[in-house]
Amino acid sequence: MTFPVPSPRRTVFRLTALGALVALTGCGGGETKVMSLAELSDRSLTFALADVDDAETPDAQGAHRVTVSYSVAADGPCSRFAADVTATLNGQPMTLVPGGASDVGGRAEACENSRAFFNFDPAAWGREAVEDVVVQLQDATSTVRLVVKNAKAKRKFTFQGEGTPDKLRVGQSYDFLWEPSTEVPGPVEALLLREGGRAPGVLEVTQDGNLSTVAIPAGTPQANHTLTLGADLTATVTECTGVASCSGAIFHSQDFVLSVVP
Repeated sequence: MTFPVPSPRRTVFRLTALGALVALTGCGGGETKVMSLAELSDRSLTFALADVDDAETPDAQGAHRVTVSYSVAADGPCSRFAADVTATLNGQPMTLVPGGASDVGGRAEACENSRAFFNFDPAAWGREAVEDVVVQLQDATSTVRLVVKNAKAKRKFTFQGEGTPDKLRVGQSYDFLWEPSTEVPGPVEALLLREGGRAPGVLEVTQDGNLSTVAIPAGTPQANHTLTLGADLTATVTECTGVASCSGAIFHSQDFVLSVVP
């Protein structure tokens, strides 16, 4: 999965829950084997939903993406989807990445995971009702089905209380509500990057369920900043058939361009 990392503040967040989709593990000396879904049935399937509202590059590739990825066998050949494999998300076609031997990182024996992804429209998801994400892979003889409870939702941090999120005062604390309100993410992390600055500051966050309180330190420079809030959410898998296991996570981050004032 390609995750957008447009500025240094992104690297601080815990992105490991979404998984690296190129596995640098041994794979039969770089051998690639075209495999049916039945032959992949002993592998695990990882689900990742990235929902990144980035102020600098709002339409960055992979910013709003659902990905399912097969695990790599440590002692076997690299898998590659057969030509007749198809994948859908809630009935809409997904983009297939067949996988196979790769020289990523200069390692000729590395495997690129067989996977499928779907770039969702955040505006459309924001208008539509929350519902399960249903991913289905099929070939001539087999079906793989993954259902993730209430994963199809546009997540957001909503500013609460007095004032506006574009002007925050030093020494004050501000509340942000994670939505959908039925979810409890966490822990929520907050970074504040000064305009033209090189290193973001990590802010103190106090969390009560889906409500997060962010403190603006008294010594914060009075200038334009970008506040980034982000959190992981454990995905609830309600159906997993055709593979050995299914697991995954949801990640959302959101930028607020603001001024810090006295």
